[in-house]
Amino acid sequence: MPDYEMHEPEFSDTTTDEWEEPQLEDFDTDDLGEVADHFLLSASGVPPENFTDLKLPVVDPDGNLNKNALSTAKSGGRGVGAVEDLDEETKAEIEDLIDELANEHFEEADFGD
Repeated sequence: MPDYEMHEPEFSDTTTDEWEEPQLEDFDTDDLGEVADHFLLSASGVPPENFTDLKLPVVDPDGNLNKNALSTAKSGGRGVGAVEDLDEETKAEIEDLIDELANEHFEEADFGD
């Protein structure tokens, strides 16, 4: 069972653009420590051992926190509930972080529970 590490993302701006989960080639770097700044969770710590260890992307490759990505991370089919072997405490912490980011950076960002 992976020992997931929650990670607060780094971003320079926000967007409400349509969201598509990024792939490693979408980033201008192959430094996994920098890429990890776009994700909320890693299965192998930060920096991660592999790109595939990163879960729940919420910042696009251009450095924008994406409202639609936060919504997907909270409740989508690829969201926190779909991460295998994630303990309930970490799941709750991630949901709280998603809510905090959404409420601080977007008006009317109620993703429900």
